[in-house]
Amino acid sequence: MGKEQDLLQAVKSGDLMSTQKLLSKLKSNRNKLLGSTKRLNVNYQDSDGFSALHHAALTGTTELLSALLEAQATVDVKDSNGMRPLHYAAWQGKAESVLMLLRSGASVNGVSLDGHIPLHLAAQYGHYEVSEMLLQHQSNPCLVNKAKKTPLDLACEFGRVQVAQLLLSSNMVVALLEGERKEPTDSAFTTPLHLAARNGHKEIIRLLLKAGIDINKTTKSGTALHEASLYGKTEVVRLLLDAGVDVNIRNTYNQTALDIVNQFTTSHASRDIKQLLRDATGVLQVRALKDYWNLHDPTALNIRAGDVIMVRRSGLNCVLYLYKYL
Repeated sequence: MGKEQDLLQAVKSGDLMSTQKLLSKLKSNRNKLLGSTKRLNVNYQDSDGFSALHHAALTGTTELLSALLEAQATVDVKDSNGMRPLHYAAWQGKAESVLMLLRSGASVNGVSLDGHIPLHLAAQYGHYEVSEMLLQHQSNPCLVNKAKKTPLDLACEFGRVQVAQLLLSSNMVVALLEGERKEPTDSAFTTPLHLAARNGHKEIIRLLLKAGIDINKTTKSGTALHEASLYGKTEVVRLLLDAGVDVNIRNTYNQTALDIVNQFTTSHASRDIKQLLRDATGVLQVRALKDYWNLHDPTALNIRAGDVIMVRRSGLNCVLYLYKYL
């Protein structure tokens, strides 16, 4: 397969002249009698399933891409990961290459083995122009990959503000925010808000809240407040509290966000988050100054000096003399 390997190498290295020379032989051979000369296979794929068109979309120029398409390279050829040339052009943010492939009939919603469509990759890597182009060619932003994430999920997870704003202006925004085709009881279920909160992307959170996402939407892990608290995102916790998130919601393990933070070792972030959550819930952590028990009531609270307990502010007045603040 010498000629085919030469073609792959020429395209991979961006050698337009050598590529055109090899392809010109292919064109001239078409005019000869069938079988008189062994023809170059423009769709030859290496051990990874990469064709010349894959290489052109990934690292090449539009001139290389155009030459291969004119030589009748298969536009939707798949590599060993089910990735098509359009996936690679979208991943690299090459708007001209994306447009050329789309005009040549590339499948805008073609799915890789990981469940990615080109829009997933453009959104994850923050390529606004490419994302806009894919949407204009009827890319479906509600499709989920194998990890159950939409392109909006990925934009929010990786902090791609402009792409997130673009997707939120889509006429499918309601479905995107409500998690269409997702099952909340699934352990992989998440929302754009959870992903943004986990990764500390405040600007994205503001966009999502403005777009009308349910701030109290729950997954198995809890609300976005649980996520921000778990990952130590103090400013996100503050933002969510200011926006009115319900601090008393419990996750599937019966934990509030404060319960989760209380499991961590002491750090500056966790101390600040604990205080924010305590202030929001009206709960204080106190230490008993002396023993207290009621022998006549076996259901009464029994406390020994030094015990740490959580009390609500409303219940402090009658027992305050027993405790000190931590």
